[in-house]
Amino acid sequence: MVRRRYDQRVLTLVEVRGEARDFEQAKAEFALQGWPVVEEFGRGEGPSAGVLTPDPRSRLYWVEIRFFGARGGRTERAAGWRVRGLAKAAVLEMYVRRTRLVDPDRELLEEYRSHTTAHRRATGRRARALEGWGHYDTGSVALGTPSEARRLARMPTPGGGAAAGADLDVRMSPRRGLRRIELPREEELTRRLAVLIGWSLGMACAVVFLKEAGGPARWLWIAVGCACLARALLVATRFYEAGGRLFGFSCGCLTALLFLVLAYWAPGWTPAQLLLCAGMAVTPVGIWLLVRQWTTWSEWLTATVPLAVTLATGLVVASGSVLHGLYGDGLDLTQEELDVPGLWQVAAGLKLITYLALGLLGPALWGIAKHLHLAFTRPGEYLNAIIYVLLYVLVLASLAGLAADNAARAVARTKAAAEQRREAPPYFGVRPEWVCVRPTVPTAELNSEGGLVDPRRPYLSFGTAGDTVLLWNTDTGAPLKQRSDQVRLEPAKDPARPCP
Repeated sequence: MVRRRYDQRVLTLVEVRGEARDFEQAKAEFALQGWPVVEEFGRGEGPSAGVLTPDPRSRLYWVEIRFFGARGGRTERAAGWRVRGLAKAAVLEMYVRRTRLVDPDRELLEEYRSHTTAHRRATGRRARALEGWGHYDTGSVALGTPSEARRLARMPTPGGGAAAGADLDVRMSPRRGLRRIELPREEELTRRLAVLIGWSLGMACAVVFLKEAGGPARWLWIAVGCACLARALLVATRFYEAGGRLFGFSCGCLTALLFLVLAYWAPGWTPAQLLLCAGMAVTPVGIWLLVRQWTTWSEWLTATVPLAVTLATGLVVASGSVLHGLYGDGLDLTQEELDVPGLWQVAAGLKLITYLALGLLGPALWGIAKHLHLAFTRPGEYLNAIIYVLLYVLVLASLAGLAADNAARAVARTKAAAEQRREAPPYFGVRPEWVCVRPTVPTAELNSEGGLVDPRRPYLSFGTAGDTVLLWNTDTGAPLKQRSDQVRLEPAKDPARPCP
């Protein structure tokens, strides 16, 4: 028998109304979903006697609903959504009357290491100090309360293990914190740790935005950062079930300080880069959460269609350099005139594909929303498709804006370098260089487009395309194209000075 995967179990009281065949069909549908029926009884009978009015056309089932997703305030409601979705699909009259979350979270037992005690009598107090360093450890580990661990360490084991009453004692493993601190259960500890890191990350992001902000916006980001810090420290003080408030607060301060140092002193971080990195980090997590919840064809298509579109677009992008086209368009040059080597076209295509990878941010956010059981993701919600399409279109529009902005910023830097007569930055194989133009024919015979060549001034050159030299004319803010057989190009030693 193949075990179905799931995250949560919610015991749900489901009322089915109809005839006997409807009751049998409901039980069959529960079995198909992998939901075991724990108990069944007529309405007004058994546990529902005196609670609900009797009705022969109604039957109650305690069903354990199993599904994927996070545990929180919306988990029990999410179980009801799945029952209502099943009722629509199976065309049955079902009602959720009560839900109760089954809590299978595992207790984090304290870990103790056993050691011998004969040395205490033989060598005095000094030997006891070595116990904490593990000098007398037997290699056995016991988990539980101190008294339980001590009895477990002395309990006989198969094959001639230590006998009861042996000279053995236990010490707390250094990996388990302090005795006065009571740890929460395993999944609860993971959730609290994630919340602590999340609020600390929020504070760090606010610091990055604060560095670039000016005017009243600075106070806004200061307020956001302080609010995130306060929330993180509050979570840290409540990290343990009992005790450890000061210890948790200290850990929270150290965590916040670490994130603060990384955000404030890390070189090169800008808000745009931060958002890009956040998107690239969220995308694989969200896609994984979405993929693991595939149970129907509609959910399968929800994730695979965007993936197919992104991959298809990536193949189109790889066949031609879109970024070079946008860059050339900003300079009134064609991609053929730029004559970019194929290797650099591939590099520019890969750069754009990294932007296109963020096209999966839409389904990734959808996967996270489904994992958190947000209301607009519930099965059978008619607005699901509309919201999803709008979200995906918004993400694709943002990607187009990222590509256009990348090329536009490169064009702006190149034009600014030409105006200020300084070295121009390269752009994926396009390396503008300052040159002096030496006519090889009389000036009156020069055949140029976009202005007249002045031999005394240096020009920013984009190379030669066929029999045409591509120069940038700062007077007109447009390219100057000159026949290559009429001029000779020499590197300009200093673009800020006239050519000799």
